[in-house]
Amino acid sequence: MSTIFEYFWVADRNTAVEWAIGPGGDWLGERPRDDAGVDWFDVKRLDADIVLGRLVSFAEGRPSGSPAEPRLVWPDPDEVPRPHETFPLAGTAWDSGLILEEIPESWRDTLAGIVEDAVPMLAWCDIEEMPCDYAEAEESVRLFVGLASRAKAAGAQLYCRFGA
Repeated sequence: MSTIFEYFWVADRNTAVEWAIGPGGDWLGERPRDDAGVDWFDVKRLDADIVLGRLVSFAEGRPSGSPAEPRLVWPDPDEVPRPHETFPLAGTAWDSGLILEEIPESWRDTLAGIVEDAVPMLAWCDIEEMPCDYAEAEESVRLFVGLASRAKAAGAQLYCRFGA
């Protein structure tokens, strides 16, 4: 079974938590879905930390690795520290298995700046962890470019929600 990554944009972090996790960060309750008016898409196996980061690096014409990286939003690392092997997960937000990350603004801007003629080339980029064929890769690049462009136009940030 593959992990599903949901990419979306909203006005602010609180709204991101409300939509992606649930009201007030309540992962046990019902979370709003499509009727919340959130611009989003989901993809399998295209995580923000590795695949999206490498795609952005390739689009910028630089080697992999970036000073920027996705920022953990939920579970809130200030309220619920990231567990280590010695800390129990039960009863904490980490127990939900849900993770919400904010995509760096620089990545949003790079993705939004990709011109149509560059999309096929980016779909061919050599990202070992991007386990899909060319057609799927091209569609994913188009989805990222479109979402990032709309987010930038709205002055909003991109987010990624997934289950660990």
